[in-house]
Order: sequence, then C-alpha cells, then structure tokens
Amino acid sequence: MPFDLSQKLTDWRHHLHAHPELSRQESATAAFVCEKLGEMGIAYTANIGGHGVVATLTRGHSNRSVGLRADMDALPIREVPGREYGSRNPGVMHACGHDGHTVSLLGAAQLLLEDQTWSGTVQCIFQPAEEGFGGAQAMLDDGLLQKFPVERIFGYHNWPGLEAGVVMVHPGPVMAAASNFSITLSGLAGHAAMPHACADPVQGVAHLIIALNSIVARNIDPQDAAVISTCMLKAGEAHNLIPHEASLGGTLRALTPKMIQYLQTRVRDVAKHTARAHLLTARVEITNHVAATVNHTAEAGLAAAAATAAGLKVRRDMRSDMAAEDFGRFLELVPGAYAWIGNGASAGLHNEAYDYNDAILPVAARYFAAVARAALA
Repeated sequence: MPFDLSQKLTDWRHHLHAHPELSRQESATAAFVCEKLGEMGIAYTANIGGHGVVATLTRGHSNRSVGLRADMDALPIREVPGREYGSRNPGVMHACGHDGHTVSLLGAAQLLLEDQTWSGTVQCIFQPAEEGFGGAQAMLDDGLLQKFPVERIFGYHNWPGLEAGVVMVHPGPVMAAASNFSITLSGLAGHAAMPHACADPVQGVAHLIIALNSIVARNIDPQDAAVISTCMLKAGEAHNLIPHEASLGGTLRALTPKMIQYLQTRVRDVAKHTARAHLLTARVEITNHVAATVNHTAEAGLAAAAATAAGLKVRRDMRSDMAAEDFGRFLELVPGAYAWIGNGASAGLHNEAYDYNDAILPVAARYFAAVARAALA
C-alpha cells in the first residue's frame, strides 16, 4: 500500500478516535464516511437502519457481488488521558477498534477503486450500533439485502494478543451467541430485626446467583461452551430494612442456537423455583439476543486463501471466543466469514487503555480488498 494512503488512513482513524459516538448516535461518524466516499467519487446511500452507510463499487460485466462490513460505534468508557488524539467526548471511547474497522474499509474501497482487475459489485457496509444495540438487524429490517444484494459477506475484528497483522480465520464458530438477562425477585418488606415477618428477596437473590452458576457447572456437558455471568445487583436502600424487591442481571453466552436456547430456558426455570423456595415471585426478562458468529466453511477457506495470496500471514488454529459480535446475524442469511486481525500486544478490548494499532490499517484494507476480489473471481 502506498505510504500516502497508509498515512491518510492513520489520520482518518485518529480523527474518528477523537470523536467517538455511542450506538445509534453515529451521525458525525456516518457523515465523515460519506465525506470520504464522496471525495473518492464512490456512490453511497446513507441512513440505512439508522446511521448505516452502504457504498457501492461496480466494474465490468459480471453479475457477481460481495459485501464487506465494518462497524462504527463506540462505548461508554472514559479513556485513559494522554493521547494526542484521545477522545474529546468525555465518557465515550473507541475501546473496541471500530474506528480502525471503519477506516480500513474506506481504505479497501480506495484500493478496489484503483484496481482494474476485478469485475462485479462490491457493497461496503458501514454498520451502526453493533455494541449490543442490534445494528445489523436494523440494517436488515431496512432492506439491506434487498437494496444491496450480495452473494457472500465478510468482516473482521482486530484482536489484541494476536501478532500484529496476522489474519486468523476460523473454520466454524468464531464468537458466541449472547443474551442479556434481568431477574427481579419480589417479596414482603419489613424490619431487618424481624426477618420471620418478611419474605426476603435479598436472601433469594444470594441463593439464585449460586443456583444460576450451577447450570453450567452441572447441566452442561463440560466439552460444550457455555457462560452465565451475573454482573449487576440491586437491593435496598437502608441497613435496617428488608426491601420489597431485589434484582440481578447478567449475560448468557453459547456457541450454538440450541445451547443459548437451553440456557434461556434453564435461567427462567431456576429463577422461578428458587423464588418459590423463598416465598418470593420472580420476573425474568431475556433481551438483546445476538446470534453466534459462525463461519461458512467454503467462505472461510476462500478468505484464508485470499489473505495468503495477498502476502499476509494466516492462522487457522485459534479457539473460538465467548465474546459476541452481531455480524453473526448476516451469516445466518448470507454465506460468509469473519476474521480476526492481530492488534499486537495491546490492552484488551473494552479497556480504557485500549487503542487500535495503526500499523494494521494497511493490512486490514488489503485483506478486505483481497477477499472481495477472490469472492468475485
């Protein structure tokens, strides 16, 4: 990749990093994407599924088509101070690298625009609201695949701890399905000195946490992947008052639809019966379901081969991860593959000290372009 384009991509990423926007609020980010596409002379459509943008490149007479997807939103995290291009939006940070994903897709669009060797249509999909807010589904609901049909779709995520620039392509499951759960136990409030006259939801929640942990420990085959994590607790406002309600919340993770459905069923059952055992009632809400990201075998092979042919180092030996990514929703509808590209020895994702590695911007842009050409060939 020419030095001037590499430097341009770095400058663009630093701009986006300094101006992060939360899910469903990516108006300035989308405007920046549209501005750069316009400067390149690439046709685009804005406001797909919210602030989504789709850029369309067409060349030659082939009727083949491929989608390339990058996400744009940031997280409600306060960034460590000291970076020259650090967040100027207090409490909001690109702590997952979506600034780099967006810019590398812009770079791929530039590479494909200058390349005369391919024929067909490339749809560059800039997705909003990936961080648990259903951006993929919102774009689909807005007619993404009808307005911009593709035969295959590809995406990637930067991956801290993996050698910088190395492309990792899983043959099957990449990342987990996920659901959020919220459980409220209701009982009878009263004086803390008279617990026998109350129905104590705090006691019930304490037992419920242990019971939920036992689902994975005792109901799931140890060789299957499943996670139940309780992450939030709320109960009471006084030291001497047993409250009427206590609540908890957390996340469910699994690598298959069958397993995530089983976890949801067991959480509902365990909450109901634990509540009954403590003379309480339970209200269970399970929301924000994200599909597992599972690569299609042929497309994963195509992506790995394309990356290798482009001179990139490729691995295929890493285990799946229980983090979630809503690219899986696209893969339920269209054959495709999702890769990891090493970010090097950086802080982890969703960490206040994290930063996307500028050195992998050219690698990611080349990967996107190479995969697009291979899919159209």
